[in-house]
Amino acid sequence: MTTSSPKVALVTGAARGIGLAAVRCFLADGWRVALLDIDGDGLAATIAHLAAPERTLALPCDVSDAGAVARGVGAIATRFGRLDAVVNNAGIAVFKPLMDTTPEEWQRVLAVNLTGPFLVIQAAVPLLRDSGGGAIVNITSISALRASTLRVAYGASKAGLAHLTKQCAVELAALGIRVNGVAPGPVETAMAKAVHTPEIRADYRDAIPLGRYGLEDELAEAIYFLCGDRASYITGQILAVDGGFDAAGIGLPTLRGERRNG
Repeated sequence: MTTSSPKVALVTGAARGIGLAAVRCFLADGWRVALLDIDGDGLAATIAHLAAPERTLALPCDVSDAGAVARGVGAIATRFGRLDAVVNNAGIAVFKPLMDTTPEEWQRVLAVNLTGPFLVIQAAVPLLRDSGGGAIVNITSISALRASTLRVAYGASKAGLAHLTKQCAVELAALGIRVNGVAPGPVETAMAKAVHTPEIRADYRDAIPLGRYGLEDELAEAIYFLCGDRASYITGQILAVDGGFDAAGIGLPTLRGERRNG
């Protein structure tokens, strides 16, 4: 490894959505990127579409599988010889009332959303350390900061991930590894488009001071910033990228004198 070799990022949940948008940010600035995703076919299609075979590596993997995660990080070391940033973006959601959420659903959501990042961080730290340090960004959620209905498993897992972020930031600072989180608010992802009815979307727009959903690219820019040298003195923080949603109280549309158009 030489000081001039391009930096390397690992992005989980990279086949689509926010993860893929982050991948594009890294590639646009000359990084090499390992894309990890449980969807092998979708990952292969994404790699083909990116058309950067010398700078990308596909890692079909379930982040809750410790052995598979370790093998994936080993493949990064073999292929690229270094690792400078990790983006823990892979996640799943079960939107059900508390009493309808099964133990199996609870366990799977926590396995992917909380245990997965823990396993990825554990596997990646030695390579980050040997590369001179670096950055980890965990994608939490606005649901880690404020409660809502139907999110007992999802919200708990993301709140746990937010605290894991702070724990790791404190412990890994001595190795030159910064750890931060990004908490997206409502974002124009394929999942949001599929599950948010027009009524839900209107409610969100009323509750968000900027009056719209975020874009995947806007999340990616925040992630990329926290992974880069310009964020060199930032660690242990959770950045809400949410149009002001977390900062807002109740009754905003009325207080602003606005009315929803039917």
